[in-house]
Amino acid sequence: MINKRQRKFREKQLKAFGKLKADSFNFEQIERYFRKKDHSRDFQILSDKTCNDLDFQELFMFLDRTNSKVGQQYLFNKLRTIPFDSKDNAGHEKLIDKFVQDQDFRIYVQNQLGKLNDGETFYISSLFQDEHLQKPKWFFVVQLLSFASVFSFLMMLFYPAILFISLGIFIVNFGIHYWNKRNLYEYLGSFPQLLRLNAVGRELYKNDLLKEINPELHESMGVLDKLNNRMLFFKVESKLQGDFEAIFFGIMELFKILFLLEPLLLFGVLKHLDTKRKEIEDVFIFVGEIDSLLSIASLRTGLLNFCIPTITEEQKVIITGNVYHPLIPDCVRNSIQVNGKSILLTGSNMSGKTSFIRTIGINTITGLTLNTCFAERFSMPRMRVFSAIRISDDLMNDKSYYFEEVLTIKEMIDQTKNSDANLFLLDEIFKGTNTIERISAGKAVLSSLTKGNNIVFVSTHDIELADLLKMEYELYHFSEKVDNKMVDFDYKLKDGKLKNRNAIRILQINDYPEEIIKEAIEISKKMDNITETKTAEK
Repeated sequence: MINKRQRKFREKQLKAFGKLKADSFNFEQIERYFRKKDHSRDFQILSDKTCNDLDFQELFMFLDRTNSKVGQQYLFNKLRTIPFDSKDNAGHEKLIDKFVQDQDFRIYVQNQLGKLNDGETFYISSLFQDEHLQKPKWFFVVQLLSFASVFSFLMMLFYPAILFISLGIFIVNFGIHYWNKRNLYEYLGSFPQLLRLNAVGRELYKNDLLKEINPELHESMGVLDKLNNRMLFFKVESKLQGDFEAIFFGIMELFKILFLLEPLLLFGVLKHLDTKRKEIEDVFIFVGEIDSLLSIASLRTGLLNFCIPTITEEQKVIITGNVYHPLIPDCVRNSIQVNGKSILLTGSNMSGKTSFIRTIGINTITGLTLNTCFAERFSMPRMRVFSAIRISDDLMNDKSYYFEEVLTIKEMIDQTKNSDANLFLLDEIFKGTNTIERISAGKAVLSSLTKGNNIVFVSTHDIELADLLKMEYELYHFSEKVDNKMVDFDYKLKDGKLKNRNAIRILQINDYPEEIIKEAIEISKKMDNITETKTAEK
């Protein structure tokens, strides 16, 4: 029989499934697990630079439909980490389909995961990633005083005069007890949440389909079960402080001071936890994986179009059909095929070049990490992703725009020394320098980057650069229509390089003085004649 509270929860979850979260996002906490995780066994960790170029935080807020803070941290790490293979995808897709098709099962899982949505849940990862507090060298004094308290308390029944000795010990214990409070507060949130994580994990593990994620998890949960009694004290402590149950709290506080229970139990638990880091992370990953797959199911349900990508062994081939940028409302869809060559885009500002480059980057990442692309079709090899799109002067370190760009692109060149495939995303290469050197250096660098199994998507305003690279790069362009007082962008990808120039025309329709327009047209014609003459001479 479903009660009123359960019915309200069910209605809320059914309504929210497939929709954006209304929560606030604390990225400092969300990133905790990712920043400290060992990624040595992963294919690539996306750099902060690439994530900034692709508006990663905004992308994550769109993709995240998790129900718990554990799942949120796990999903963030999942999206920043490209794996070596896709061997788990078949099982994951089976579970995603189950979440979409079976409402009762989905809501049952959501109900369990919702128990891990408190802000303090973010700190569970610190129990297996951070260094724990170490006992001070004088900690043996705590043990002696605890024993002395017990002994004097018992002896006082026979020798009442010992009361004064007990009182002296109590005063010393009082000081040590409140010295330890600062240590206790560091863990007062995470200990109860760890108990809850283990309880949620054990409940979810009862389902055979979920159990397939980690069939050996019962061993890790069994180890954590043995810590339950030790940590139960801190769960009671946390609840009492939250509920202001003054009388019972006061009695317990006197009892803890008398026998120094808090420091003894705290450092005892920390010692055991230090040897159980793997087991804690196993349960964390199990719950996080379930929540992230449920998040993907919700994401897909809310999309008009998506596809499961095809990850091929064929290098230097990308095939997309009606691919779009998930963060752009009513985004115009485009299709492109890469086969042996890289892609060079020309076009005016705001015509769609940079957005298209970001579209390819985002879909590559979500395809390789979440097995989901925003397209009708997306086929690609497993690639590392690097970018040089959003670059700015680093005034604090006295670095110019050009120097920052040089360093970023040098990192890309270094990556070409590896045999793995790379996807390089560049916007307006070397635009921080003069035209002749920009074109010369740009041609040399882009020819180098596209060698081997690497694929480059680059935009440029330099038509000359397109001519120099036409043997190594397929040429495409975006264009606009200028009519009377209107500039109309269609954001459609077109074959070939851009031929018509509208920059001066746009000045004209915005009522620039006639003498400026006339002089600009004359200079443009002279420069075109010089370029044509040089081309003919070659």
